[in-house]
Amino acid sequence: MHRKNTGWAGVKRIGIDEISKRKGHQNFATVIGDVEAGKLIEVIDSHQQEDIIEILKQQPIEVRAKVEEVSVDMWGGFPKVVKKVFPNAVVVIDRFHVMKLVNEELNKIRRQSGVSDRGSKFILLKNGKDLTAEEKTKLEEILKRSKRLGKAYEWKEEFRAIYEQPLTVEEGKRQIQGWLDQARVVYSEASTTIRNHLDGISNYFRNRTTSGAMEGINNRIKLIKRQAYGFVNFNNFRERLLACFSD
Repeated sequence: MHRKNTGWAGVKRIGIDEISKRKGHQNFATVIGDVEAGKLIEVIDSHQQEDIIEILKQQPIEVRAKVEEVSVDMWGGFPKVVKKVFPNAVVVIDRFHVMKLVNEELNKIRRQSGVSDRGSKFILLKNGKDLTAEEKTKLEEILKRSKRLGKAYEWKEEFRAIYEQPLTVEEGKRQIQGWLDQARVVYSEASTTIRNHLDGISNYFRNRTTSGAMEGINNRIKLIKRQAYGFVNFNNFRERLLACFSD
C-alpha cells in the first residue's frame, strides 16, 4: 500500500537514523529527516535494510531522484539503502559520528594510561579551542604523564581541525589519508574504520552536511512518545509523528 506522505517535496538533503521504539529494548525504528528544514519525513517500523528499501521505494522515482545527499552513521546497511533508493545521492558519513569514534578510542587510551583524575575525560574530549585557562593547565598536567596519551590527544585535535577547514572533497580526503598514515600507530581501531568509509567521510566537504538536525528530530520524537505514554499501534504512532512535524 502506498504510504501517504507529502513531506518529501523538494527535499535535497536527508538524514537516516534509528530510534528505539521502547526504552531498554533492542527494537528499532528507522527515522528519515530533512536535515535542511529539520523536519521528520518518514518513520519505518524496521531497522532491516530490505524493509527500509521497500518502504522508501514507494515514493515516486522523480521525488527520490531529487535527493542529492544522505547523511548517515557508519552502520553497514544505510549506505546500501542509499544506493538502491536514491539514484543521484551521495552518502555523507556524519562528522559527529566519526569524531565520536576517535574520542572513544582516545578515552580508552586515557584509561590504559592510568589517568583517572576527576574531570580528565571531559578535558581530553572537549575541543581544545574551547578549553578555559584552568582546563588548559590541567590538560598539560595530564598529558605529561603519558607520551602515548599526549600523541593521541594531539592527533585528535588535528583530526578535528581538518573538519574545520574549507576544503574540497579531494583535499579533505588527502588530509584525512595523511592523518591516517601517522595516527594509525595509536588509533588502530578508529583508523581502520575511517579508512573503510573514507569516501563517505570525505563527501562532508561537498556541502558540510551533517546529521545534526536528526538529534533535534529524535529528541522531539522522544517527547511525543512520553506525552502519548507509548503507542501500541505503529501506524498510529507514525501518523501522529508526521502530523506533529507538518506544523
